[in-house]
Amino acid sequence: MDLNFRGTIWYWRGPAPFHFVTVPVAESETIAEVSPAVTYGWGMVPVSARIGDSTWTTALWPKDGGYILPVKASVRAGEGVDVDDVVEVRMSIAI
Repeated sequence: MDLNFRGTIWYWRGPAPFHFVTVPVAESETIAEVSPAVTYGWGMVPVSARIGDSTWTTALWPKDGGYILPVKASVRAGEGVDVDDVVEVRMSIAI
């Protein structure tokens, strides 16, 4: 399953800080339909993601009834993006 969306990078300052892009509601609903077949626990959904020319593997985190996409430091640096930047995301979920 391939999904494309735009989102804003935001920072979560927790015990282990991360940068994320929130997956929009419509795409989150589509992901929720297939998540039982692909999750490896805790609702995490493995994906291949792409911003610009950078591609990485990660897992979507469930949050507030939707999903959030972790964006690695190497991706942010390589694409010259950071907090509050709007990015185009391409994601693939192997079903």
